[in-house]
Amino acid sequence: MSLILGGLLGLGLLLTVSPLTWPARADGLSAAPPPFRGVRDALAMAGLGGVPLPMVAVVCAVLAIVAGATAQAVLQIPVITVVGAVLGGAVVPLVVHARATRRRQANRAVWPDVVDHLVASVRAGMSLPDSVAALAELGPAPTRSAFGSFAADYGRDGNFSACLDRLKGALADPVADRILETLRMAREVGGSDVTAVLRGLAGYLREDAALRAEVVSRQSWIRNAARLGVAAPWLLLLVLSSRPETLVAYDSTAGSVLVLVGVVVTTVAYRAMIALGRLPEERRWLR
Repeated sequence: MSLILGGLLGLGLLLTVSPLTWPARADGLSAAPPPFRGVRDALAMAGLGGVPLPMVAVVCAVLAIVAGATAQAVLQIPVITVVGAVLGGAVVPLVVHARATRRRQANRAVWPDVVDHLVASVRAGMSLPDSVAALAELGPAPTRSAFGSFAADYGRDGNFSACLDRLKGALADPVADRILETLRMAREVGGSDVTAVLRGLAGYLREDAALRAEVVSRQSWIRNAARLGVAAPWLLLLVLSSRPETLVAYDSTAGSVLVLVGVVVTTVAYRAMIALGRLPEERRWLR
């Protein structure tokens, strides 16, 4: 009986860890576990797709230690030391998120041009793999490196579907997913309407980019007000910390509670303000 229970326990543990250790696709391509797919997509969009996740965690830990040690050396207030360590550890995620957001917004304007180049190549008689590979030289500059990697990859093994999967991982963009899945379907199913579908997609992408640019420009004051509202009280705290009596006050229990409450309030207020001025982003459904 104990042998059967031990076997069932081992089987349960194996099934628990299998999504984290085994590939999610039958073609052997490695895939990040679901909890880390968003992190991997953000790194890829920020141009850091080749950086391992453990390295990112190590850098975050080092920055947290340095920021906490600096806060302790300057102010010598435990609660502010903890806050400084948390802020130091959050620097890398914030920088990666900001860079990924900027690149996503910049790419939104170039995807219609990518589709136009694909339509021109297909109408000129080029095959779909050659049309995609030609974007390494003819496509917009921000996407040439990814399509250049596709061209080299396809030249090595000639597997169009697998190369598209790797290209989607490198671009990490929902618009790119839709374009590449359209090409995959045209390659596997066939049909003469691929150029019409791509032209319709290009028109929709141009309209969406123009609308988003107008809304973002009108709501920029919300983001600026959120940043100012978050930074102002902490800048005031740094100015007041130059007085010894202020350090003594914040080193007490009441001062520590006040700092912690201030951190929670500013964080919630900042997230609320950003949420009010944020447009809904497309998710990567076609991984």
